[in-house]
Amino acid sequence: MDRAMDSQPGIPEPVSRRAFLKWALRAVGAGAAVTTGGTVYCFRLEPGWLQYEPLTVPIASLPPCFEGYRLIHLTDFHLETELSYRVAARAVALSMDHIPDIILLTGDYISHILNSDRLRATLAPLSAPDGVYATLGNHDHWVDSAGVRHVLDSLGIVELNNTCVPITRGADQLWIAGIDDVWERQHNLSQALDGLPDNAATILLCHEPDYADEVVKTGRVDLQLSGHSHGGQVTLPFLGSPITPYLGSKYARGLYRVDNMWLYTNRGVGNLLNVRLNCRPEVAEITLTGA
Repeated sequence: MDRAMDSQPGIPEPVSRRAFLKWALRAVGAGAAVTTGGTVYCFRLEPGWLQYEPLTVPIASLPPCFEGYRLIHLTDFHLETELSYRVAARAVALSMDHIPDIILLTGDYISHILNSDRLRATLAPLSAPDGVYATLGNHDHWVDSAGVRHVLDSLGIVELNNTCVPITRGADQLWIAGIDDVWERQHNLSQALDGLPDNAATILLCHEPDYADEVVKTGRVDLQLSGHSHGGQVTLPFLGSPITPYLGSKYARGLYRVDNMWLYTNRGVGNLLNVRLNCRPEVAEITLTGA
């Protein structure tokens, strides 16, 4: 069922879920029309064609002990179809192959149903010296947020539900903060940042990327990690991504500089409708360096 929502300052009105899916289907049809073998490519090849995305992000306040610190960012698994489980398993294996210092997850582990056993089995191999941290996304709330939370907790994955934690190297600290889903109005940014020391190097996990325009106003976050948009999912020549979701339109994919803050919008591991065009699923590895 679509959700009716009151307006709130700083957050635009959402496009209904039903309308989004209808528009996405139209975009898929257009994409298939301009691509040789478009139907097979869009529905069978590209959704499973996982891409490793390495990038470096400079952070002015980064303590020297964290120079070269490497994190893996995964998001939007959307586990439901057999293909989604296969791609997710490859994404998890690829993440572990790169031996990151920390792993960060930003929501939408499921699409329309929760299979707790399969979700647990999919995420179970994830581990890192500084741990695995997560936030929830809108689909997790629409389906079974309590069930998703139970799975994460059973695996030792720490949900940052409007809170923050320090990662310590000697006397130095890097802070990881997380807010619950913005679409579902479960977020509390001020609470999440409340425990931060002054001038702390801070990474924020937030499922919806467009909320960066509110986050940057605090002046307390160096890097926001998000997903939600699936990178637009269908990207057409000369037109870009015709359809992007509520809170995922302005910053749909890649690295952005939002005033004095960085934002990275990950294209995600999974997708809706089992389709992608010119927008491959990804595993992002981000290396931090002093600015």
